[in-house]
Amino acid sequence: MLGYLTARQTGLDDPLRLKRAESTRRVLSLKLNPDRDVDRIHGNGINTLDIETIEGRYMLSGGADGVIVIYDLENYSSKTQYTCKAVCTVGRSSRHVHKFSVETVQWYPYDTGMFVSSSFDKTMKVWDTETLKPAEVFEFDGNVYSHHLSPIARKHSLIAGHRAEVLSVRWSPRYAHILATASADSKVKVWDVRRAAGCLFTLDQHNGEKSKASSETVNTAHNGRVNGLCFTSDGLYLLTTGTDDRMRLWNSASGENTLVNYGKVCNESRKKLQFTVSRGCSPEFVFVPCGSSVAVYALHTGELVTMLRGHYNNVDCCEFHPDYQELYSGGKDCNILAWVPVLRTPDMEEESNQEKKGAAGPSAVNPAFQDTWSSDED
Repeated sequence: MLGYLTARQTGLDDPLRLKRAESTRRVLSLKLNPDRDVDRIHGNGINTLDIETIEGRYMLSGGADGVIVIYDLENYSSKTQYTCKAVCTVGRSSRHVHKFSVETVQWYPYDTGMFVSSSFDKTMKVWDTETLKPAEVFEFDGNVYSHHLSPIARKHSLIAGHRAEVLSVRWSPRYAHILATASADSKVKVWDVRRAAGCLFTLDQHNGEKSKASSETVNTAHNGRVNGLCFTSDGLYLLTTGTDDRMRLWNSASGENTLVNYGKVCNESRKKLQFTVSRGCSPEFVFVPCGSSVAVYALHTGELVTMLRGHYNNVDCCEFHPDYQELYSGGKDCNILAWVPVLRTPDMEEESNQEKKGAAGPSAVNPAFQDTWSSDED
């Protein structure tokens, strides 16, 4: 770390290199934090999580009980042990609550005053955060498994919502008009919404070659239901998961299967599986619910880095916080767990400085939260 600091100070390295190195170190040290709890509100499994990108402070959750909760993730208590409080809830007592399981929740990308939810009650609702009342309700003929708002679109405010057996949808974070959809028919299609014609291409796990089981090309992404989609933060790659216990990495421009081998990625979910990719690391990592654990893989090599264990039942969703390199996961045990980087041990030079100042050891409170400006005098 000192080498990175010296290289940055002397101008030998781009400051981004130090940031990536520290972000990577923090992700590799993720542990279940015994000092941080998240209010337990849901009476049934948690299907979906989303952290807003404006302040990185508020998190949405949607559960199998139809309940939606908004949490405040910030710690203003100056104490290491704290609970992320639920600041408001659309509970069973609300006449606006979803009647059945909430499958997806998402903040409006440019304003925390609005969020969107979709449910097995065949509706998708656009909510006013201040009043916790729906400003708009869209009704469908079948269950809504997934929806997604483009994180970058400024010329349109389209919501990609599908029904029946389309299990997951994702807008590209690179191009506002590119959309990927995953289906129970083993196919993943990439669309350009500006075109009235069909999809741009359908992902093929065999890259156009004839499969061993058939004399013809099989144009499928997986050998089972495809229930998970996730673009990398730069939009150059697309990850998919399927009930064939496989995860695949695709070139999002060409649709080519990169053939990265992640091994067996356990996937028993019959509906959408929410997994996520790190941001700002080198290399990047993938966090995938795998039974009652979260598996962490190196994105481009397929190496299984670690398994994060803490839930008592299957994990259904996880969300990465890029500002603090933290991970939040929700499962059928009704719990949301916080996985936080272990603090870096002080360098020998830092320890000696603390001893000179009469410090007993490293402060238990992050200096960022210490009060250094107010006075004890009235």
